[in-house]
Amino acid sequence: MATYVIGFPRIGEQRELKKALESYWAGKSTQQELQKTASELRKRHWTYQKNAGIDLISVNDFSFYDNMIDAMTMLNAIPERYKDIDNCMDRYFAIARGDANHKAMEMTKWFNTNYHYIVPELDVNMDFKASIDKIKIELAEAKELGINAKVNFVGPITFVKLSKIVNGSEDEIIEKLIPVYEDLIAQIKALGVNTIQLDEPYFVTNPTKKDLETLKKVYDKLGGLADIFVATYFEHSNEANEVLATTPIKGMFLDFVAGSENSIKALADAGKIVGIGIVNGRNVWVNDIEKSVEFLKGIAETYDADKIMVGSSCSLLHVPYTLKYETKMDEDIKSWISYALEKLDEIRVIEKLFRGEELNEYEKEVLEGNKIAIATRKTSDKIHDPVVKDRVSNLTDKDKHRSVPFEERIKLQHENLKYPILPTTTIGSFPQTPELRKLRRDYKNGVISEEEYKTQIKAMIKDLVEYQEAIDIDVLVHGEFERNDMVEYFGEQLKGVAFSQNGWVQSYGSRCVKPPLIFGDVSRPKDMTVEWTVYAQSLTDRPMKGMLTGPVTMLNWSFVRDDQSKRTTAYQMAIAIRDEVEALEAAGIKVIQVDEAALREGYPLRNEKRAEYEDWAITSFRITTSSVKPETQIHTHMCYSEFSDIMDAIEDMDADVISIENARSDNSLLKIFKERGYKGEIGPGVYDIHSPRIPSTEEMVEQIEAILEVLPAEKVWVNPDCGLKTRKWEEVKPSLENMVKAAKEVRAKLK
Repeated sequence: MATYVIGFPRIGEQRELKKALESYWAGKSTQQELQKTASELRKRHWTYQKNAGIDLISVNDFSFYDNMIDAMTMLNAIPERYKDIDNCMDRYFAIARGDANHKAMEMTKWFNTNYHYIVPELDVNMDFKASIDKIKIELAEAKELGINAKVNFVGPITFVKLSKIVNGSEDEIIEKLIPVYEDLIAQIKALGVNTIQLDEPYFVTNPTKKDLETLKKVYDKLGGLADIFVATYFEHSNEANEVLATTPIKGMFLDFVAGSENSIKALADAGKIVGIGIVNGRNVWVNDIEKSVEFLKGIAETYDADKIMVGSSCSLLHVPYTLKYETKMDEDIKSWISYALEKLDEIRVIEKLFRGEELNEYEKEVLEGNKIAIATRKTSDKIHDPVVKDRVSNLTDKDKHRSVPFEERIKLQHENLKYPILPTTTIGSFPQTPELRKLRRDYKNGVISEEEYKTQIKAMIKDLVEYQEAIDIDVLVHGEFERNDMVEYFGEQLKGVAFSQNGWVQSYGSRCVKPPLIFGDVSRPKDMTVEWTVYAQSLTDRPMKGMLTGPVTMLNWSFVRDDQSKRTTAYQMAIAIRDEVEALEAAGIKVIQVDEAALREGYPLRNEKRAEYEDWAITSFRITTSSVKPETQIHTHMCYSEFSDIMDAIEDMDADVISIENARSDNSLLKIFKERGYKGEIGPGVYDIHSPRIPSTEEMVEQIEAILEVLPAEKVWVNPDCGLKTRKWEEVKPSLENMVKAAKEVRAKLK
């Protein structure tokens, strides 16, 4: 055993799983057809890894929606309210997406990534028991292909720590799960597989003394039952490394990219196998192969080289599939990039050079191309722009603060905008239909003229403005019909940012995004949104929101250059977006929303690194928004976030209105705003847009009234959880109509 990856993308190199899922959900294909597609994808992915020379290949990293739902199923940790659904697949997707009779379970970000997971709800009285039905099917498929399999699943401590405990304590539930994990391991061994990867990334997040005592207890029991490898990623896990070295586990897989401080001394002293995750599983820039080999040789000076494995820093789920389909990308930029399949080659070449083995002809080509890419990236004039560097250098304190305090601004805004109590709005985007996507594609490919394209987009905007007025929404949006994605749209118009044709990455379920590639100094050559927003405003007397993506979200949802600090890149992005904010205001737009949906997920996982991130992240937002007049209202939006530990940062953003995802959390997120006496206005989502179900007026009245038990009415806005682009019109229209009716009912009661 010499090479491994933590996990592999499952969506398919051309999003085959996405298409199969959406076809199944739409009733256009059968469960058997969905299973057939999944089986074909698994076999293809394993074969790619085997042919690339990966020695230990993951089984059970594939999922129809999310590995945490898979773990819930594997452990029989299904909440009682879903037990009335007999069909296993229907129950699985009801948990993930909801259905006519069931709300979906809460969803949040996987550590500091843009991947979402479903949050388990655990009750100590649950009848936990082991089920390896899914694993059994996949192992049989892998065996047919001659795959040297390791079975992956989330470890018991991380599973519990990332769950919501509805009854009992974490300790009690972990105690009940230990024998279930013992049974899982025994059943997997009975199928002829002895290597098991248990993911415990919780231990990169400042574990307590008690957490480490639990870790010792659990892995003293589990560690010797098979060849158990504990995987951590996204940071160092030094406290856990020392504890696990004293248990009977076979070894650990560690992240030496984001967790460069990882220490393996205790593991080395205990004779454990250590996987050195040196190829970046979260970013796309080529690995410096020669530098990585030297790093490994340095480790081998004090550690048995035979106990070192070479692999990815984390699952390759977080990067696109392959460069094979990137036929239009600038050749220099393409040469600096490595997707999942290309990273397999990097792992193998690094490992062979480290061992002193002869490279074959293909591997020699990989190495030579790598050397050239490393050299040209350092010197390319495509990267450096002195004008941009000067603008960052000349930033002053005045660029980072609003000219008037919030209390004075909000009075001016109320006088200016004249919205009622409990004003209604939406987060920004409206459904992206197949016809709309085809229109954009036809324009991009030259099938239709710019004039025809603009005429059709304007017709859609006009219809939407009329619809919003008809149902009596207070603050309108133009619908973002011209936008493919909230990050990609802006990235395509910024200098220093490149885009892929097929660089899709899974966000959750069938939802995929195509992150920008921030490769150079960033600037805004021309207006990006002004024409569409001004046109929409011309159709109505009601306020029309200008919709922008914030600098921190642009970074956190992009593949960011790694040759300068994130602070510098963030300030460059902030100045570019500020130019657009100022252009919107100059064009008469009075409400501007700068979304920082991804602010929370960018937080470092180690407490000692948080202050530096907050400093540049919040400063970047303020650079973007602080130059506007006090009468101009600044909104921002944040996705699934635990706000309790970042309230200082949210307040420092100094936005006038913040909208947040809230519908799945029973208003628990709002309590911290009340406790802190948050000064701004707040739009807690009153219905979940990640589910196809249509909430009734009565349901949303209850939700608004529950919100008003926590927050004063004069601070509350009424809006959906998030943008509506992924929903269908037949879901969106009745939901919004019910939302407006609900706001009016509650408003009338208040009067």
